[in-house]
Amino acid sequence: MRGRTVIAGVGHTAYGKHPGRDRVSLIVEAVRNALGDAGIEKDRVDGVLVKMANSEPSFLYGQRVAEALGIRPRLGCSLDQGGAANIALIAYAAMAIEAGMCEVAVVCYGDTPRTASRAVYHRPRGDEAIYGWYSVAAGYAMIHQAYRHAHKVRDQGFGAVAVACRGNGARNPNAQLRKPLTMDDYLASPWVVEPLRRDDCCLVSDGAAAVILTSAKLAKELGLRAAVPILGLGQGQESWDVQYRPDLTSTMARSSAETAFRMAGLGPRDINVAQIYDCFTIAVLMTLEDYGFCKPGQAGDFAAAGGIAAGGRLPLNTSGGLLSETGTPGLQLVIEGVRQMRGSATLQVAGAKHCVVSNQGGSMQTHATLILGAPA
Repeated sequence: MRGRTVIAGVGHTAYGKHPGRDRVSLIVEAVRNALGDAGIEKDRVDGVLVKMANSEPSFLYGQRVAEALGIRPRLGCSLDQGGAANIALIAYAAMAIEAGMCEVAVVCYGDTPRTASRAVYHRPRGDEAIYGWYSVAAGYAMIHQAYRHAHKVRDQGFGAVAVACRGNGARNPNAQLRKPLTMDDYLASPWVVEPLRRDDCCLVSDGAAAVILTSAKLAKELGLRAAVPILGLGQGQESWDVQYRPDLTSTMARSSAETAFRMAGLGPRDINVAQIYDCFTIAVLMTLEDYGFCKPGQAGDFAAAGGIAAGGRLPLNTSGGLLSETGTPGLQLVIEGVRQMRGSATLQVAGAKHCVVSNQGGSMQTHATLILGAPA
């Protein structure tokens, strides 16, 4: 499947607060923008794949979105894998296009946890809630603590991720949080759940995003010059909740990346820029290691030495990521990867030919990987 499917268009709403807006209306806005970017008429779309809204899962959600778009698709669904769902849906859309089940698919997501309900993020976690097990942050704090203890990682290694992402977001006019961060700022930020500091944690955001997929063949026939080829796709699922895992220092991101790199015929050394899911700083360090960019326990030193900064070995989250651009889970990273491959990103990495994008769901329970190439 390498290169046989392309991302032809990308679009999103403003990120931050949308008081009074319905999540479906935000999706419609993002899809309209993506279709305009692709130069494809809505009537050509025959696949609608939607990530389930975190704040309020609902029955037949994909069909509700298709109705609002005014599309009667041949292929339609909604999917829940947490933050990994967007790349998972891109994979399913690519396979459907390859199989002839649809020709032009939209993958989209929208939610309003900032101005509506954010209960999903701080709900009690199963039977263990009686011992204080509440919120997404609590699970990541356990993982952060286990990793820090196992590898003797300095706080500056985690802080380097926050500083890099916040610095990139400060230069992104579309970012929700455009305030740079120094290491001193990071070390002084308050605890959320120790050892997680406030600046280890991503934003909570309203907004929507969408991408348009089609075959490379049809893109050529339609003259879509900015279509970005999908070179590799992979998934891996830890599935077990944090308290039941035998190991908290690695994840199924390793399997996901291996599948994607094998499909692409590439390795970590071939990647010029990365968009890594940064719901918490620990997720970035562990993903860099599971993807093979760093050896176990060394990603923090790599980040602290400037390896992920602009001009470093692997510029990372060049639009600010979840820590600065928007906390909406994952599709904005795909959009920034597409822009990097087109050469149109605000913080463009010169000469970038290959980009890896990661998505992650739950407390590292699901993972998906996407590798993009530059348009021919």
